[in-house]
Amino acid sequence: MDAEARGELRTLPKDLAVRVARHLVMAGQLLDEDPAAALAHARAARRLGSRVGVVREASGLAAYHAGEWADALAELRAARRLRGQDDAYLPVMADCERGLGRPERALDLARSPGVERLDQAERVELRIVESGARRDLGQYDAAVVTLQLPELRDRRLRPWSARLFYAYADALTEAGRADEAVDWFARAAAADRDGETDAAERYAELEGLEIIDVEEADGPFEMTDEAAGASEVPGPPSSAAEAEPHGDEADPVQPPPVEEGRAGEPGTESAPAVPFGDVTGELREERPPAGGVPAVEFKEAGPPPAEDGAEDGAEDAAEKTDEGPHA
Repeated sequence: MDAEARGELRTLPKDLAVRVARHLVMAGQLLDEDPAAALAHARAARRLGSRVGVVREASGLAAYHAGEWADALAELRAARRLRGQDDAYLPVMADCERGLGRPERALDLARSPGVERLDQAERVELRIVESGARRDLGQYDAAVVTLQLPELRDRRLRPWSARLFYAYADALTEAGRADEAVDWFARAAAADRDGETDAAERYAELEGLEIIDVEEADGPFEMTDEAAGASEVPGPPSSAAEAEPHGDEADPVQPPPVEEGRAGEPGTESAPAVPFGDVTGELREERPPAGGVPAVEFKEAGPPPAEDGAEDGAEDAAEKTDEGPHA
């Protein structure tokens, strides 16, 4: 726990403060993966220390993550009274008003005087909530204008970039500007490195693409007996009789002659030892153009350099017959 929270808990008896602190720590650890369990710990801390501001704050944030909008709003209001005018709660409180079906009240909070004291991240979050409230009221064009912030054109990725790009793309979609929304969903997907949004899925939906998760394929891949036989590479003949062709069988393809002393010399080209090459996708970020965001593009790496024994690999490849490609 931070120093400020520990300072507030010192107003409680020592044993009681330890018990409350343990519940608060567990609530913080479970907040993202198990909101219901986090809320249970936060409520246990509230029963023990309801007059401590940090306890009411933790209870309000846990209720917010669990979707208990009314409880979250009540707890955060109490935290503001106990801790003094803490305007950092404004984005969460406005979103709770939206969750309760009161977008007008969310807009009132977005226009409150305390907005001027918010830091940059909190202001961006509040504008995202305000845009959502505009959409709830059917003001789709106003929702788009609300998010046209300087941060939307920031050249560097910020902690709020993915959420801001996604909200802007969502507002464009609701306003009937799907062509522009496609571009911003793509930007949101590139900025969302932690999978916080479903920007990639929304982009694929608008473009008519289908995303297939190969890890969720039905059952393991099984090779049939015919396919297995076709994929076997024939070994060397076991006898001289097998080595000689019979009847109308085609003569095996003879390897081209190799001049002695030329293979491996500088300036002499030889076949690579890797038969199928090696293509890899490598992500790299480039400096974006003015007024844009970082672009992510793929570059294709060529085949790896031939190692020692590349000449032997070339001769082995040439000795294969014309029976067709092997699987």
